[in-house]
Amino acid sequence: VQLQASGGGLVQAGGSLRLSCAASGRTFGTYAMAWFRQTPDKEREFVAAVSRSGDSRYYTDSVKGRFTISRDNAKNTVYLQVGSLKPEDTAVYYCAAGTKSGSYYYIGKYNYWGQGTQVTVSS
Repeated sequence: VQLQASGGGLVQAGGSLRLSCAASGRTFGTYAMAWFRQTPDKEREFVAAVSRSGDSRYYTDSVKGRFTISRDNAKNTVYLQVGSLKPEDTAVYYCAAGTKSGSYYYIGKYNYWGQGTQVTVSS
């Protein structure tokens, strides 16, 4: 599967964005989907994930209540609504698709990665 992330940009603190990740292929509904983020000085970190059906969602503590992950299997797309943004949310955001067993929080669960979209939050 190929993943194409979009929707990043420059936003003031407190603002919001909607990130999208479009997937190719007809098997989108068989993948768990997730968003990770990375800054130049840190390892890639988990942000949010959603189960294949969309019924279960998982978030890292720092984004709970501010970010919402969702998916539309008919459109082969996963979204990340990011709100109440803080300068520390600045990062490249990557979407990922996974079929491997294991925790949704674990980077090793995911087989495929998009190219990333930059989110920059100014103070």
